[in-house]
Amino acid sequence: MANTTFNGPVRSQNGFQTITQSPTTGAVTVTGTFGASTSVTTLTASNLVFTDQNHPTTAAINATATATAAQVATGYITSTSAAATTITLPTGTLLGAALGATKGTVMDLYVDNTGGANTVTIAVATNGILSSAAADTAGSFGDLTIASGATGLARFTIMFSSATAYVFTRTA
Repeated sequence: MANTTFNGPVRSQNGFQTITQSPTTGAVTVTGTFGASTSVTTLTASNLVFTDQNHPTTAAINATATATAAQVATGYITSTSAAATTITLPTGTLLGAALGATKGTVMDLYVDNTGGANTVTIAVATNGILSSAAADTAGSFGDLTIASGATGLARFTIMFSSATAYVFTRTA
């Protein structure tokens, strides 16, 4: 069946279903239903897609190093180091090229240190500017240190002001 595009609301009195059809037998299987009894409270992870948080690949950095643009481009860096680790971000030029960035490009970078036994500190490189949104105090927008263990998760936002320069801000 062809795709159909609508201009305006799509309405149904009997709900909506997504299906798959076997190419060999023609059997139809319902893979998802959105009906009158479906609400935000009854939706589950199996029928939602969070593309912004989907990281099919991650990068492991377990010693002090400069992250490659490809590692940062995964959007998710893990560290399980027993020693204190500093991860320096790539230059704005390298990261911008890897992402195909232009002025206004924004990406989130998650750093997961829950498996680590010591702190991870993030450092920005040439053409990477730490946001002046707040002072460098624990839990603030300028805090570049990620604790180890259960609280060792951080989210940073990288916002490009040009194809070769970015502003780096801790957002969680």
